[in-house]
Amino acid sequence: MSQGVPGVSSGRWWGALRITLVLLWLLGAATTWWTAPRQQGYDRARADVVAGRVVAYQWGDRWQVDRSPPWFGSATLWASGTSGPLFAWRTPDGRVYWTNTDRFGQVSTTGAVEQESYSGPGAVGIAQQLRVAGLEHRADGVHSPMTVVSGTGLLVAVVALVVVVAGPAPVRGTRWFWFWLISLAPYGLGLLFWMARDHPWSRSAAAVTTRSPTYPRDRGVLGFGVGALASVLIGAVLLIVHQSLGDWWVPRPDA
Repeated sequence: MSQGVPGVSSGRWWGALRITLVLLWLLGAATTWWTAPRQQGYDRARADVVAGRVVAYQWGDRWQVDRSPPWFGSATLWASGTSGPLFAWRTPDGRVYWTNTDRFGQVSTTGAVEQESYSGPGAVGIAQQLRVAGLEHRADGVHSPMTVVSGTGLLVAVVALVVVVAGPAPVRGTRWFWFWLISLAPYGLGLLFWMARDHPWSRSAAAVTTRSPTYPRDRGVLGFGVGALASVLIGAVLLIVHQSLGDWWVPRPDA
């Protein structure tokens, strides 16, 4: 067995853990982006209902979005009264879309559903199509994959923080520096920065300590400040990109 980092039984195991953490982060980030709610027109909603491309749907009146999540963000559709005016649905490929049923071109209503239960004629029109298509029983939360994503983010965060606190001593920054940065930087970007800068548990990190035992390290106050600043700046950048490029690249339903 090859000798690993001092205090670590096997360099291979630590290397595999580094790769696993990054792969889990990529899985969570990609799933979050893929399933994020994207706005569509009223006609697209009706077309998907008529074609039976609605795996699950949900009514609501406002979105609640975690603008600077510590790991993987989520948007929750809340309902406080009648069904609508927002209608969200998930398609078989796992994508989530939503539309404002108050914005419609033309719709005809009948007595097929209780109109008092819906926010307006646009919502009634969608409800009628759901009944005709036999999809009423699919009323459910549209973010079921996010349960797995949230669990992945929590697992990666716990493993990373446990290693920072109780594992081999970091080289470029103190334990508190990396603890605050990993905890506060949004979307788990602190984890990637830790991997790229500190090369945790690697031979190269151990070599730095061996060559210079008094190597200056970034302190906890700096980690807290950088993490908080990153949260604000990244949120602002994403909002600008959303306004410039639209929902496809940076979906933000409440923006």
